[in-house]
Amino acid sequence: MSAATDPTTISVGDDYDVVIGSGVLDRVGGLLGDDVERVLVVHPPTLPDLTSRVTAALAEQGYAVHVAEVPDAEAAKTAEVAAALWAQLGRAGFTRTDAVVGVGGGTVTDLAGFVAAAWLRGVRVVQVPTTLLGMVDAAVGGKTGINTAEGKNLVGAFHPPAGVLCDVDVLSTLPEADLVAGLAEVVKCGFIADPVILDLVESSVVDDAERARTAGNPHLRELIERAVRVKAHVVAADLRESSLREILNYGHTFGHAIEQVEHYSWRHGEAVGVGMVYVAELARLTGHLTGTEGDALVARHRSVLASLGLPTTYAAGRWDDLLTAMRRDKKSRGSTLRFVVLDGLGRPSRLAGPDDALLQAAYGLVSRRPDASAH
Repeated sequence: MSAATDPTTISVGDDYDVVIGSGVLDRVGGLLGDDVERVLVVHPPTLPDLTSRVTAALAEQGYAVHVAEVPDAEAAKTAEVAAALWAQLGRAGFTRTDAVVGVGGGTVTDLAGFVAAAWLRGVRVVQVPTTLLGMVDAAVGGKTGINTAEGKNLVGAFHPPAGVLCDVDVLSTLPEADLVAGLAEVVKCGFIADPVILDLVESSVVDDAERARTAGNPHLRELIERAVRVKAHVVAADLRESSLREILNYGHTFGHAIEQVEHYSWRHGEAVGVGMVYVAELARLTGHLTGTEGDALVARHRSVLASLGLPTTYAAGRWDDLLTAMRRDKKSRGSTLRFVVLDGLGRPSRLAGPDDALLQAAYGLVSRRPDASAH
């Protein structure tokens, strides 16, 4: 563990702060508030050491700490797991002034937030994301949820956390494939709002392509901070996704469909990477991206994502399954599919109800041969 460094604090409107730094796990209690007595720490089985550090810090600060281990990955986001946590809160006598702390990746923070949102109609939650995806996306923004057999995140609530604590040191133990998948959400922020992110990614790949895909990337903390600032700005303006916040779903409609069709065997960032290429092609087909500038932007999607080792294609012959999954997407309105597309770099807009033939044509442009590698 490295020594603590001066953290960066990014405010999400007037609601809460995201604290980003190295060696800052012991600051978790400072985000809970003064009147909390009991804390339930929710964590996966894969993080015993990190969880112990968080629980020890909370105990040293006088909190009565309860611990709940939940399944790893998407298996945590079920009604059964949530119900078991509510039962634990009830047995421990948690009141409205008590709190939940989620320690883990995006699935754990989604679950912890949903459990907190529903318990007594809402108690505080502090998120301690331990993956890059969690830091730049899942833990920030107040979206909580669980999955059902019909789709991902179809049951949930908007419940802003009391705070988010991102200790970048923990990323040194993250498998490279998971860190790369998290970079997809960082790249997304570059395309929709902060092109400097793309410049940093491209320069890091030029300097050292292998290192760019690891926690040793010298630009990683800045990339995290920039991505969090993008999300914080959007969320502060539109918590409940009535308008602006939809831009954060860039690449997600098609990406979520891949996840569902693949029974969540794909990492979220891998699916979103393909999803971004899909909507870039869709934007070109529908006239949102035009000319040589538009062609270059579509090509940049492929080059940036591929340089990080992210997939940019998906299997052919799955269109009917993908379309069915997209029609269940929570961004749809009635029978109308809605997509976030680009009118240019950093200029997102919405595309509602495109012709099915164009949707399928865009799929054809991201399809690969049946004998090509999976992803």
